[in-house]
Amino acid sequence: MPKIKSHRAARKRMRLTSSGKVKIGSAFTSHLLTNRSAKRKRKLRRGGILSAVDSVKARQLIKGS
Repeated sequence: MPKIKSHRAARKRMRLTSSGKVKIGSAFTSHLLTNRSAKRKRKLRRGGILSAVDSVKARQLIKGS
C-alpha cells in the first residue's frame, strides 16, 4: 500500500494545538489594508480556533488519514 499523503494546502494554513484543536489564521490580511480601520486590522492579527464540527475534517486533511 502506498503512503497516505497529507493535504499540503491545508497543512500550510492550519496547525494542531497540543490539546488537539485546529488553529487557523485570519483571512483578509494580505493587501488593500489602507481601506480597513486600525481596529479591524488589529482584530485580524489574532488567529482563531476552528469549530469542533469542521476540525474533524481538517484533522483528517492535516494528518493524511
